Amino acid sequence: MVERKKLLLRLDQQVYDAIAKWAADDLRSVNAQIEYALRMALRSAGRSPKPPRSTPPAPSARGADPPEPDED
Repeated sequence: MVERKKLLLRLDQQVYDAIAKWAADDLRSVNAQIEYALRMALRSAGRSPKPPRSTPPAPSARGADPPEPDED
């Protein structure tokens, strides 16, 4: 599981209300909607975070070594 940072965010009441309505329309929590909006802004600015590396990728069939011949 990826560690999530906690932060205190102060918003103008009108901004909060607009985000809360947007979140309700998208069936998300306000917190998830704020993260969604931040990710959209990062992607738009060409600054998307790299996905976390949890396990190494499995070798593809094209790049795999051929099987060893059986010795009889």
